Amino acid sequence: MWRFPQVLEGRYVRLRPLSLAHLPAFLRHYDPEVYRFLSRAPQEATPEALRAHLEGLLAEPGRVNWAVYREDALAGRISVIAPEPEHAKLELGTMLFKPFWGSPVNKEAKYLLLRHAFEVLGAERVQFKVDLRNERSQRALEALGAVREGVLRKNRRLPDGAFRDDVVYSVLKEEWPGVKARLEARLYGASGNP
Repeated sequence: MWRFPQVLEGRYVRLRPLSLAHLPAFLRHYDPEVYRFLSRAPQEATPEALRAHLEGLLAEPGRVNWAVYREDALAGRISVIAPEPEHAKLELGTMLFKPFWGSPVNKEAKYLLLRHAFEVLGAERVQFKVDLRNERSQRALEALGAVREGVLRKNRRLPDGAFRDDVVYSVLKEEWPGVKARLEARLYGASGNP
């Protein structure tokens, strides 16, 4: 059984357990563009819709969710989706509020969980799935050093009944040292020290 820390801290972000107490921040930062490509997106900015969205994330078997903080501001959430220790793999999913796009938040949150996965848990593979239409997230994963593996056509049904094609990216254990060095250089400069 894999164990995940309650708290992870970097230079720019802190990861804390996600809970329904974060609902007011999700309401405050609601922007349809943020949720546009998520397969489990709330359809409106109502307390009921966003509460149901958070409850769904928190209730999903095996899923581990963190609230991502930049200083004292909630910047979004990051999740481990369906970890499979028997196959030494897991999937990461991230959703950041728009004011934090382009900041170090996404890179460092992923860095903290990738480091935990490879260096503590002994994972062999960490994967990401991105809506084919979400070019911004695909560019971010490619800049991180993840390898694009292919497209899973009609892989998920969206709330409106349409299907989503997923682009699968991954980082393998043997690729982690290079990905780690690249991330540390981008995040922390020449020193590479978190």
